[in-house]
Amino acid sequence: MILVTGGAGFIGGNFVLDWLSVPSNEGVINLDKLTYAGNLATLASLKDDPHHIFVHGDIGDKELVAKLLKEHQPRAIVNFAAESHVDRSIHGSAEFVNTNIVGTFNLLECAREYWNELDGSAKKVFRFHHVSTDEVYGSLSATDSAFTETNSYEPNSPYSASKAASDHLVRAWFHTYGFPVVTTNCSNNYGPYHFPEKLIPLAILNALNGKPLPIYGDGQQIRDWLYVGDHCSAIREVLDKGKLGETYNIGGWNEKANIDVVKTICAILDELKPLADGKSYVDQITYVKDRPGHDRRYAIDASKLERELGWRPFETFDTGIRKTVKWYLDNPVWIEGVVSGSYRDWLSKQYN
Repeated sequence: MILVTGGAGFIGGNFVLDWLSVPSNEGVINLDKLTYAGNLATLASLKDDPHHIFVHGDIGDKELVAKLLKEHQPRAIVNFAAESHVDRSIHGSAEFVNTNIVGTFNLLECAREYWNELDGSAKKVFRFHHVSTDEVYGSLSATDSAFTETNSYEPNSPYSASKAASDHLVRAWFHTYGFPVVTTNCSNNYGPYHFPEKLIPLAILNALNGKPLPIYGDGQQIRDWLYVGDHCSAIREVLDKGKLGETYNIGGWNEKANIDVVKTICAILDELKPLADGKSYVDQITYVKDRPGHDRRYAIDASKLERELGWRPFETFDTGIRKTVKWYLDNPVWIEGVVSGSYRDWLSKQYN
């Protein structure tokens, strides 16, 4: 078995589905708190799968985590559990500190105690894989080289600061206790099952519902876009072959300005679901006041991962974004299940 935390969220849920799609893989104990972005509907296809054990709980619950480790004896932990939205961290940072820092500390301590009690062979193969973000590195100018694993940490939001702190804890547990960890820092993910507060799913759903497509500032903020399926394949490689104590950056080699991402989505929708009046969805784009401390550019250099482990992303942005738009067109039931009244209230607060 492996223990996956945050496995009902966007990336974690995709990872669980991907992992269990391979019959030879071990089963999954899936621990998720089911906050607003956690969604069991993402895992509906696993309802009767005996290889998937879902547990509703918090990584900050020491008794529960210790119980799960003792009962299921996982050979690895993959930690996706995190509060992850910059805008929400600006409005209220406490949950980000509690989950991303205190929760990670608790998970590390429970896992270290469990690891210390393993016998020789089980102890040797055990891994703790910590999933993090490129936002810990701060912001780049238009001419700066992409982030490598040796870039200094310069987080600029409560979210990225809390993830930076969790990364430092993981590193310290390796160097102080010899605890077997690997860390991955990924660029912006997109794909199926993405909670519609982030740019790409928000643009798709607002376009389909005839609502404004909000663009912060001038829309020239640049991100490196990574299809979530490619992220899952990279995590498998690092979990299997990564060197203990090392960090690996995972990127899609797809730098795009936010405005260009939204215009691409509009063009695909114009083709796949054209408006009755013949207009383009691009007419719905609306510029709104930029958020505080908005980083200008992120870019990941994933050369180390390619050089040492032989991984490269399969999807280009063009292929990945088309798959993503089509998925949202084909899955209205999942969308309706997540777009609750509280979500609509939050959007109104954020963009009005």
